[in-house]
Amino acid sequence: MAAYNSYIIAIFISLCFSSMDMSVAARNLLQTTPPAAPNLPPLPNPTLPTLPPLPTLPQGNVPPLPTIPTLPQPTMPTTQPSLPKGTLPPLPSIPTMPTLPQATLPPLPATSLPNIPTIPTTIPSIPFFSPPPATTSSP
Repeated sequence: MAAYNSYIIAIFISLCFSSMDMSVAARNLLQTTPPAAPNLPPLPNPTLPTLPPLPTLPQGNVPPLPTIPTLPQPTMPTTQPSLPKGTLPPLPSIPTMPTLPQATLPPLPATSLPNIPTIPTTIPSIPFFSPPPATTSSP
């Protein structure tokens, strides 16, 4: 399998080099000037013979096409027939649900919630250090 891959690579490289040579050769051909054409004598114009006329073909007798018979058109009814009225059976009654005894819960003990600390709304100022004293005096 490795040998197969190397053959493909070798063919690809050879095609690349061959196309470069061809493009260089084509460019050289385009840049050259054509040689001067020698003076040739004028050639005689031949006369073509006329074509014979086409023969007339005999006209055949074709029978006429048969006519399509007309079919009777059906008539559509204008009114719809009435459907019989159906009666629906009465709906069944829903049975009553039994009542459940009501459970009474003991009252909740009175507890107080802990105090939530407040968030400060002012930003404290940042202290800046004073600059160091100058070692030399400027004039």
